[in-house]
Amino acid sequence: MDLVKWRVGLDEAMEARGAWPERAPWLREAVAALPRDWFAPERLWRWDGHAYVAVDRSADPDGWAGELYGDQSAAAVTQVSGGLPSSSLSAQGVVVDMLDSLLLEPGHRVWDIGGGQGWNAALAARRAGPGRVVSTEIDPGLAEFARARLAAAGLDVEVLVADATGTAPGGGQFDRVIATYAVERVPRTWVEATRPGGRIVYPWGRLGHVALTVADDGRSATGWVQGLGQFMADRAGAAPPLTGFTGYAAVRGVGPAETERVVERDLDALEGNWDLTFALRVAVPGAVITTGRDEDGVNAWVHDGVASWAAFAAVGDGTTVLHQGGERRIGDELMIAWAMWDGLGRPEPCEYGITVGPDRQFVWLRDPVDGPRWAVDGAVAAGGSAR
Repeated sequence: MDLVKWRVGLDEAMEARGAWPERAPWLREAVAALPRDWFAPERLWRWDGHAYVAVDRSADPDGWAGELYGDQSAAAVTQVSGGLPSSSLSAQGVVVDMLDSLLLEPGHRVWDIGGGQGWNAALAARRAGPGRVVSTEIDPGLAEFARARLAAAGLDVEVLVADATGTAPGGGQFDRVIATYAVERVPRTWVEATRPGGRIVYPWGRLGHVALTVADDGRSATGWVQGLGQFMADRAGAAPPLTGFTGYAAVRGVGPAETERVVERDLDALEGNWDLTFALRVAVPGAVITTGRDEDGVNAWVHDGVASWAAFAAVGDGTTVLHQGGERRIGDELMIAWAMWDGLGRPEPCEYGITVGPDRQFVWLRDPVDGPRWAVDGAVAAGGSAR
């Protein structure tokens, strides 16, 4: 196994795709100096289509290296609990994108949340300087692993075992806060721990990351969606709903549909249109969408992880039959949100932003004051409209 070859291969692939940020050349230098494999455990995990299987460095060195360097957009799963991933080394392209969004400068004091194996903290420390990064991790075993790897790399980073939704680390406010796991609502602690004018970068809803700037009064923060990516959820929070057809079947049950109607909509765009996917994620809270294609077109199965479901069956003439049931008419919600997205000019994810206030948090489109807005629980927020 030639790790240098693997590292260079991913570096060049990112260069070819324009994935190295021009405004932050330090990131490419930091990744080269502190490669991802330094912070990877000896065992990684790969999805084989049915379950996660172990990929051991000793038994399959090239397979292990491929998990780390085969794809800039793929996370390397480092821990599996109950058959599901519980920790990972975030995708190299995503890590670079988020650190670029942080606008990190030498001397900044940084709070790294959900530190995992320590790689994110290592890259931040190389930029911010010795003693400027505090990393918190809820899993004691992962924290100890990170502490050892950071020390071996010669980096002065404080690693604490803590739940970041509670009290922030001591020592005063931070210039920059970065989280590596997804949250629906930003904990109040994160805003209070960041100085006015400081920046908070975090994954929202496991689909994209946001960069907030804290207001001068320190009470609120607002900012734009920066990029897309898949993220794990906060392990201290509720378990995410089951994905795929298994999750749909669990919510659907065996009872008859409560409503049935024809929908004048071709579902092709549900496969691979990230602009639409993001818009539906904003407007239809909790919706988990699975698609499949047959000779009649694209079909979709939707559920909210609780009690509501919808099934869209293509009939081959550009129309679809919608069956749904449960407490919500989640299929109707999806169609309304889709029509709204069309009416708003089919905005891209980067046209959305989020505001976190003392009493409410909401997503907005194009303008945080006058634009359409949605509460983070999916309802239209007070003082705004989905116009």
